[in-house]
Order: sequence, then structure tokens, then C-alpha cells
Amino acid sequence: MSEQNRGRRLAGKVAIVTGAGRGIGRSEALLLAAEGARVIVNDVFIENRGGADEAQIASNVAAEIRAAGGEAAANGDSVASMQGAERIVNSALREFGRLDILINNAGNVRPANIYEMNEYDWDRVVQTHLKGAFAMIRFVSPILCRQGSGVIINTGSESGLGHATMSNYSAAKEGVVGLTRSVARELGRFGVRCNAIRPRALTQSVQNLGQTAFRPSQSLERALGKFSLGNRGAIRTEGGPEHVAPLVVWLCTDAAKNVNGRTFYVCGDEIGLFSEPELICSLSRAGGWDLDSLDTYACERLIGNLTNDFTLEGYPELKKFG
Repeated sequence: MSEQNRGRRLAGKVAIVTGAGRGIGRSEALLLAAEGARVIVNDVFIENRGGADEAQIASNVAAEIRAAGGEAAANGDSVASMQGAERIVNSALREFGRLDILINNAGNVRPANIYEMNEYDWDRVVQTHLKGAFAMIRFVSPILCRQGSGVIINTGSESGLGHATMSNYSAAKEGVVGLTRSVARELGRFGVRCNAIRPRALTQSVQNLGQTAFRPSQSLERALGKFSLGNRGAIRTEGGPEHVAPLVVWLCTDAAKNVNGRTFYVCGDEIGLFSEPELICSLSRAGGWDLDSLDTYACERLIGNLTNDFTLEGYPELKKFG
């Protein structure tokens, strides 16, 4: 890449970033703009609602981009409804006349033990993360497919690997990863690519989560156990939203034009590529399987060497129910 093009990798492109009023989404919006993209900054949250200093946080980020010489417009519609998602997409066409990039980042958290979680908390989290990602892709994809190019980045989470007291969030986030693979296969033939990230960063949502009554059983490190990536050696893994944005924006550039349907880890100084699920062992039996044959063969050959990796070790507060 020539020196004059550095810092303008996305010149002429138009991007939508949902949940861009703060945290990871804000950092993504700022870097997209710095690379030349025109950005729709979407967020529903309003700070100090009803007060004299009430402010829509999406408008604040859009103003920040414009003050730095970029182009941006704010949008306050909710991704959790089909109508809201359609309005967000239409705002990009109205403001900038085209659309090239969608970053699904909007989210929320409502932790609770699974045996105490109510329907509202389940629905609100799944609607925002999973339905919201679907709704945005639903209205973005015809535009991208017709022009024969485009990028969709979905935001998953390590919590999707299993996170106690976060079943709504975990289910929604892992659903987002499955959605990513499906969209990549479906839209790749039209030149549209779709990838996902599992970021780890100290955001406002994470800070708020730390103030809840569920904190003793909330640690992702403890929840994932041996499946946790943890901190490997001298690599500093602590990081903020600004450490996530470069990978996401890079995935939107032509440098990643051959990357489709993959899931990435990003935290602090480290990035990584997750493996795709695979069948690790299989057995065939003429005539199919019954309980006796499963006792005899499957226990010995298929699952005989498995251990209970999801123990309560490290969760003393959960060992006694009630």
C-alpha cells in the first residue's frame, strides 16, 4: 500500500455501527472515520435523560467524528425491532447514498441464575443481540448483494462458550456466531463477506456488571475453566475498546478480502483465530443404536475418555442450591 493511501483505506465507503455511542462501538466508529469511511453512528441510549444536560450518546460520537474532519450522522433507532433496523439502514442511504459496511455491536446484559431468570430478561437480551443482528443483516444484505460487495462484522463473545448466570447473553452471542457462518455461506457468492469477533475489553457494560449481586459467579475466567484463553505468558491481554477496533476495521478492508465466515479473538495486545467446530469421534453400527449397544460401545469408545469439564469447582457459592 502506498504511503498516500495509508489512513484512507476505506475512503468512499459508508459504514453503519450499531451500539456505537460508547465502548467498542464508539472506538470502531472513530477508526472507520479516520480511515475515510462515512459513518452512521447508531445507539439508543441517552445520558441524563430528562435533565438539562440530556444528551443522545450517538450524537456525541457523530459530533466527535465531524470535529476531527470526518463525516458522520447519528441514529437513535433500536435494532431490536425490524422497523428500527430498516430505519437505520435507510438513514445510511438517505445521508450518504450508499452502504458498504455493517458492524453489529449493539448489546445489553441482564444476568441471573437460570432458575431465576424471567422471560423479560431473556427476551430483551436475545432481541438486542441475536434478533438485532439478524434484522440489520436482513435489510443490509439486498443492498450489498446488488452491488456485489460489502462487509458484515458481528460481535460475539467468549461467553458463548459457556458462562454461568449469563445464559441469555451466552445463547444470544453463540447464536450470533452461527448466524455469521450461515450468512457467510449464503452471501459469499455475491461478494459479501461476514465474520465475527469474540472481543474482551473493559467496557461500560462490564463495569456495570461488576456492580451487580451476581459478581461472585460472574467471572468469565472461572466460568470457562479449562476452555478459557486466559493470559498466556508475557502477552498482556488486558485491554480496552480501542484495542478491539483495529482488527474489526482491518477486516473491513481489501486486505481481508478472502476472509469469510471466520471468528476472531481480540483483546489488548493479542488477536487470534478460533477453530471451527468439528466431529472429534464417530461410531457406526449396522441397524442403528439401542440402549444396550450404547452402554457397551459408546461408553467405552465414544465418551469413555471424556471428563466432566463443567464442574462446580471454583463456584463454592453455587454448590448448595437455595
